[in-house]
Amino acid sequence: MDKTNQKKAIKELTILLMYLTRFNERDRFGSSLDIAWKGYDFDIINELDEEDYIRQGRHRSKSVAITEEGMKLAKELLLKYNILDWK
Repeated sequence: MDKTNQKKAIKELTILLMYLTRFNERDRFGSSLDIAWKGYDFDIINELDEEDYIRQGRHRSKSVAITEEGMKLAKELLLKYNILDWK
């Protein structure tokens, strides 16, 4: 696998893992966006943020918000990788 394809796979799997491990604290923060921990490669997280799949907010935060576009991409990737959604 060349470096370009490897980086693409890492980015896809990162957003997919964020989607599968997401949670929502609507009652606590009043946000309608689902949240995921950001314990992944920072360069990939920054790219996902720049592409508007996630929002980091303050960089000291340990979590990110998954945008509607990020949710849509993750659902497409579930199909691509033949993984069942947890809901």
